[in-house]
Amino acid sequence: MKKIISTPNAPAAVGPYSQAVKAGNLLFCSGQIALDPSTGVLAGDDIETQAGQVMKNISAVLEAAGATCDDVVKTTCFLADINDFAGFNAVYARCFPGKPARSCVAAAALPKGALVEVEVTAVCREPDHA
Repeated sequence: MKKIISTPNAPAAVGPYSQAVKAGNLLFCSGQIALDPSTGVLAGDDIETQAGQVMKNISAVLEAAGATCDDVVKTTCFLADINDFAGFNAVYARCFPGKPARSCVAAAALPKGALVEVEVTAVCREPDHA
């Protein structure tokens, strides 16, 4: 069984998808960009600011599912400019000190002109039986 996860504390999906889907004790979170959920506008125009907002958004979705950044086992990261790798890593490391598995690639373009997008997979403490 699966359960759709949604929270107003992260940006609403900008397409036909969910913020996250919980299947048993696995949580699959859709990619988050740096949209501020209160304004719908990208937070800042530099990688550190945008990465910080992305991490807030991810944390909000994880919390809605009963998880935290410590429960993340895999991330996939997309950068609009690979030259932002070091700046992104500095912010990323603060959110994920447990060092989950990761892929990080440059993308030709990201939604709404974002500089970074991150998706995560987590193992939740309690399986969902909804």
